[in-house]
Amino acid sequence: MTATQPRPTTNNVGIPVASDNDSLTIGTNGPILLQDHYLIEKNAQFNRERVPERVVHAKGGGAFGFLEVTNPEIANYTKAALFQPGVRTESLVRFSSVAGENGSPDTWRDPRGFAVKFYTTEGNYDIVGNNTPVFFIRDPIKFPDFIRSQKRRADNHLRDHDMQWDFWTLRPESAHQVTWLMGDRGIPSSWRHQNGYSSHTYLWENAGGEKFWVKYHFKTDQGHGYLTQADADRIAGEDADYFIRDLYNSIKKGDHPSWSLKVQVMPYADAADYRFNPFDLTKVWPHGDYPLIDVGRWVLDRNPENYFAQIEQSAFEPSNLVPGIGPSPDKMLQGRLFAYPDAHRYRIGANYQQLPVNAAKSPVNSYGKDGAMRFSNPSDPVYAPNSYGGPHADPAIAGETASAYGVEDEVVRSAYRLHSEDDDFGQPGTMVRNVWNDGERERFVDNVTGHLLADVSEPVLQRAFEYWKNVDKEQGEKIEAKVREGLGQPYDK
Repeated sequence: MTATQPRPTTNNVGIPVASDNDSLTIGTNGPILLQDHYLIEKNAQFNRERVPERVVHAKGGGAFGFLEVTNPEIANYTKAALFQPGVRTESLVRFSSVAGENGSPDTWRDPRGFAVKFYTTEGNYDIVGNNTPVFFIRDPIKFPDFIRSQKRRADNHLRDHDMQWDFWTLRPESAHQVTWLMGDRGIPSSWRHQNGYSSHTYLWENAGGEKFWVKYHFKTDQGHGYLTQADADRIAGEDADYFIRDLYNSIKKGDHPSWSLKVQVMPYADAADYRFNPFDLTKVWPHGDYPLIDVGRWVLDRNPENYFAQIEQSAFEPSNLVPGIGPSPDKMLQGRLFAYPDAHRYRIGANYQQLPVNAAKSPVNSYGKDGAMRFSNPSDPVYAPNSYGGPHADPAIAGETASAYGVEDEVVRSAYRLHSEDDDFGQPGTMVRNVWNDGERERFVDNVTGHLLADVSEPVLQRAFEYWKNVDKEQGEKIEAKVREGLGQPYDK
């Protein structure tokens, strides 16, 4: 900070105050007077400075930047304004951990949130993803249970590996994500050195009405970096805000990180008979089937000026879908369409969209009104339809992108309809055997072993060994042998 010209202190409505140092009292040693309105205001404000932290993704940081479309062919797949040739769109990102609280170390082994907001000419468009292309579960009814298993115990308020492995091994669909988590990318060396993924599948529609299924990939231009468990543990004790500091300092010195935005595009009709369910969040689409297509370059070039106002109060929601983009039948995505905006209304208020960081840069003609902290209200008429010049919905302008895919059936509670290659262990096994090298496999075994040796109970241990043998028999046997050795127990294959 630099010195500026002196300015008089005022209260919150601009009235000058007499002192920053001394309360108003009766005599030098007398009692404080209730009429010291600045004292009351200052402490009352202080008592209310914190908003509830996010239940998930509580610890994080972010920056501003832009997306510039460099591939004009991408307009063949969507009419969304931000993806038209040469368009440059302002953007905000919030990187985060998943399970840790606000203040937890940045270098804990955890997926990283990768939430991006685009301030488009058609309204805000949010992509709420992670640094992994898959997730632990495929149905949102399991989400509260999953998160509670990663948080703190009810009795001793400690995080518990036994609780984590108990849930994971009882939900085999978690195997793909847990394999990512226990591999090198489970702890990136910084937010700058990680990819980002929409993970979910979305629906795109072009100007001619043709529809496609898409997945987003933000490929880091800095190259991948990872931390070993030993380095991550050391850094956690030295600098709990290591990732926040790295991103801020990098942008401050002009070393602006960037990512190449790409998409996988699946023709609409392919989904019905694809070899596994393309909307299953525990699966990836092989690039051999649907190769990456360039979209543009995404750059972070501006740090926040106020962390609370611009990062802590930022609100991302996958329901922010602009014309030309719609949801898919991904059950986790469908659940998040409701859950995210509902969480924001609870955490930062019913009118969170009017906070500057969340406000659209395109015109807002909404009938939303009143409520706590509302500072921009519509004038009459405040209802629709009306005869007095108020806004009217126009489906031609909205160009709503929707699909009747999968809604011809009766109302049921069931898993996804099975495709020919749907299973929980195939893709993580392929990653372990065919994508990783010997060093990555060795570190993976060490990471899982260390995690399992942290007071995981015997019934859960046995399930964990079977879990990993289902992913890859050889690596699962290595894990069991090392854990048994660490426990001083015999191991017999």
